[in-house]
Amino acid sequence: MRSITVMKIGGNVIDNPESLKAFLREFAAIEGPKILVHGGGKLATRLAERLELKVRMVDGRRITDKGTLDVVTMVYAGLVNKQIVAGLQAVGCNALGLSGADGNIVTARRRAPEPIDYGFVGDIVRVDSELLGRLLEAGLVPVFSAIMHDGHGSLLNCNADSVASAVALGAARIAPTDLVFCFEKAGVLSSPEDESSVIREITAESYPPLKADGTVSKGMIPKIENALKAVEQGVRSVTIRNSEHLGNGIGTVIRK
Repeated sequence: MRSITVMKIGGNVIDNPESLKAFLREFAAIEGPKILVHGGGKLATRLAERLELKVRMVDGRRITDKGTLDVVTMVYAGLVNKQIVAGLQAVGCNALGLSGADGNIVTARRRAPEPIDYGFVGDIVRVDSELLGRLLEAGLVPVFSAIMHDGHGSLLNCNADSVASAVALGAARIAPTDLVFCFEKAGVLSSPEDESSVIREITAESYPPLKADGTVSKGMIPKIENALKAVEQGVRSVTIRNSEHLGNGIGTVIRK
């Protein structure tokens, strides 16, 4: 393989059927081996509220008790994952929906309860690059939800950005790999309301001041931090960009 593309989409795409349909067409047209990682969108939150389960978030990460784990597993690894796979099949892209437990392809460990107890939330510890390579060589497009497992029978809710970074690192052991985080903005913006204020490049040196002054906040924090870790450990490039125009060249590039 010359190169591999790993792309991650979030709720802004998943929650809009027309946006998702358009994105899947563009994604399917990307040449070469590719992998898609997706978040869950608002459906899990709506279902949790209907079941009177309290939704709690800290720094863009969901606190996951046992009831919430059941909900996010049903939504992320079930309904959302299979809708995406079906959408890709409809545009001629032979996709395979996966959780980390399927084929034991990604394992995680439950996060320590200090300083914050996130409940059934996991951190990735292993990606089976050999199996990932075999799937890609077979012409399949793996589609990962963010539901992983610990190898001891427990499912864990993982941050989808973290999953994308870990999968990209696993892919980088096979071939040069580019990671793309897609969301609703043109990139990381210095002024949130100004789409033209894209920060073209973020490095390990320039990131801390951006976090300290609030330019990077909430859900963007794990996105940037995982991107920095990915390029440091071997991913060729990480780009944060708008999901609607994959080929326009605009976005924020994360470099070492």
